[in-house]
Amino acid sequence: MYTEKIIKPPSGYLTLVLFLILLAGGIYALSIESFLTGGIILAINFILVLPGLIIVNPNESKVLTLFGKYVGTVKSDGFFWVNPLTVKRKLSLRARNLNGQQLKVNDKMGNPIEIAAVIVWQVNETAKATFAVENYLQYVNIQSEAAVRHLANSFAYDNMEDESAEITLKDGAEKVSVLLEEELNERLSRAGIDVIEARISHLAYAQEIASAMLQRQQATAVIAARRLIVEGAVGMVEMALEKLSQKGIVELDEERKAAMVSNLLVVLCGDRHVQPVVNTGTLYN
Repeated sequence: MYTEKIIKPPSGYLTLVLFLILLAGGIYALSIESFLTGGIILAINFILVLPGLIIVNPNESKVLTLFGKYVGTVKSDGFFWVNPLTVKRKLSLRARNLNGQQLKVNDKMGNPIEIAAVIVWQVNETAKATFAVENYLQYVNIQSEAAVRHLANSFAYDNMEDESAEITLKDGAEKVSVLLEEELNERLSRAGIDVIEARISHLAYAQEIASAMLQRQQATAVIAARRLIVEGAVGMVEMALEKLSQKGIVELDEERKAAMVSNLLVVLCGDRHVQPVVNTGTLYN
């Protein structure tokens, strides 16, 4: 019902020449006092010829309707003449940016987050954009917001909330953008809109939980760093005991080994400089 029909009307330059000829003929008829003939010629010229001239700029189109019926769309840029009784609606085909506002929604795990997206789109089918929806600009804004909200509800913010998640809003930027673009194309196809690109432009926890989540991230980072330090320290202690045993520098019983391991771990894992203590006696007194 709303299939786009592209038409190629005749050039407007020949019609412009005809307009000038009729204009000259009407003026001549009036000059020789043939008012009826001159009036008819001028009426035909200004009512049937001149209104049919249209100019289509690059990346623009003219949607034509005649007595409520869709006639076709002129997409070629240039100077043309069409049926003067048609209603002509200009529709831009240029790519447009939609900088979405920041939305406060809940992610998959129920955490309140702030999210926004930048969408690049353009009109692909002029008939659908004109007749299938009431206002295609408003339709793009509302459906884009709905798509971003649905996307945020479908995934967790990061893997701290859902460790088994393959895609998260924070770490899966490319995959999330692809999914958002696919959903937008599906939603906006009714209005003849083609989404060129869609990307998340803003993503953060909502203010009421941002401080707590920051502390959690910092604690996670500290734990990860400590785990790495401990793994490295244990490896170094193991290497030290192995080297001492291989070279036979000193014979250590189990108690001395335990004391040495304890001291080395304190030195290697401590977050402050260690103050050495010289023991002038023995381990047993």
